[in-house]
Amino acid sequence: MSLTLRIFLAYFVIAVAAGAIFLNVFMSELKPGMRQSSEDSLVDMANLLAELVAPEFVHSPEKLQTFTPAVAKFLERKYKAEIFSVNKRSSVLRVYITDAKGIVRYDSSGIDIGANYSRWNDVYLTLRGRYGARSTKSDPDDEFSTVMHVAAPIVSQGKIVGVLTVAKPNFSVQPFIDIAYQKVIQQGLVLIVLSLIVALSIAYLLTRSIRRLVTYADNASRGTSAQLPKVHEAELSKLAISIENMRVELEGKDYVEKYVHALTHELKSPIAAIKGASELLSPHMPEVDQAKFIDNIGKEVDRMDNMVNRLLGLVAVEKQEALNVIEPVDVQQLCLDVIASKQVQLDAKKLVVELKSAQSSMVQGDGFLLNQAIDNLIQNAIEFANPDSEISVLVGADHAVLNVSIIDQGALIPDYALARVFDRFYSLPRPNSDDKSSGLGLCFVKQIATLHAGRIQLENTDNGVKAVLSIKR
Repeated sequence: MSLTLRIFLAYFVIAVAAGAIFLNVFMSELKPGMRQSSEDSLVDMANLLAELVAPEFVHSPEKLQTFTPAVAKFLERKYKAEIFSVNKRSSVLRVYITDAKGIVRYDSSGIDIGANYSRWNDVYLTLRGRYGARSTKSDPDDEFSTVMHVAAPIVSQGKIVGVLTVAKPNFSVQPFIDIAYQKVIQQGLVLIVLSLIVALSIAYLLTRSIRRLVTYADNASRGTSAQLPKVHEAELSKLAISIENMRVELEGKDYVEKYVHALTHELKSPIAAIKGASELLSPHMPEVDQAKFIDNIGKEVDRMDNMVNRLLGLVAVEKQEALNVIEPVDVQQLCLDVIASKQVQLDAKKLVVELKSAQSSMVQGDGFLLNQAIDNLIQNAIEFANPDSEISVLVGADHAVLNVSIIDQGALIPDYALARVFDRFYSLPRPNSDDKSSGLGLCFVKQIATLHAGRIQLENTDNGVKAVLSIKR
């Protein structure tokens, strides 16, 4: 399991658990809170009605001529109240009054007149000067059938002469509880989705620097050009510097070992040729033979010098992780300059170069390196082209890439060599000659293309070879 996924799951689980606990606590407190609010209103109502009915109750407890019809009309009244999205059309209150002994003298429902309520908490506690209230199920098997009863004392001359109780079924506040519950669930789902997004964002941001370091380490391990990423975390920044130092050390050792081995191998042949020629060369041999051996020695020395110089140039380019110079470069002009510098070789083989360019051939890059790359490709085309043939140089834009295509008419690249032409020191003999190049030119071009975020391709055509250098504009 990836670190990003672990961080995401950990944060998401914590967020969801916290949200679930919060919702559970909220919902567990929602119903009691609403009922307590309802009870608060019932307390006010009970005390108000107790004050209103007190004079009449003290005078004639058996017959409340004013209070009874007033309560009846109140219960018959039709409302047009819309409380949020709940429509309230009538009252479900019940009002009953007991005397000092707890006997019901008045009941708005008319069902319990004469009943003894002295043991009910609302009446029992109120008669003793305490706050009396109770919640009782009207149906023992139904959790939602509870009725809240709140009592207030009826006082005359400082004495409690009766109790007025206002009762209201708890199901009357259930619609508000349901609405609140639905809204809480909806907001909870939104919160979960937001938590998911936040968790993904946090996981991504926390591991972004780590992913950069992993990419950098992978590129370094494959030997490709890798630039040390910028990380803002102090610990990861130290890790990045340590990885970079380790890479430089390892690459340095491997680089030296690889090039010493390759250079030693490639120098064996010219050294052996020079050694053989020097052993055979003597003052007594004919001047013609002396000139031949001296010429061979000179050629091998030039070959060694060219190889060393090209190798130094390749080493300098390979060590670059990014371009040191970035400037506007006219690739068409570079091609014209290179062709002009090769005019003597072109005339010697009677070659014609045709240059076709797009309207805009400007790129951002290192003009010196691009000149070296194009020079290598045109030089190869000249060396492999048939005499009295044509070399085509096409400069064309393709979206955000500028392509330089160099096509010669000459020997094809053997199939076995196509996969190796960009290897260091690998070279094919020139036509009509056993001479080989240093084998570093195409490798040099490949490194320059990589530094310019481009690539180099080589392929056979019907009657020659086509090289395409792609450069990011």
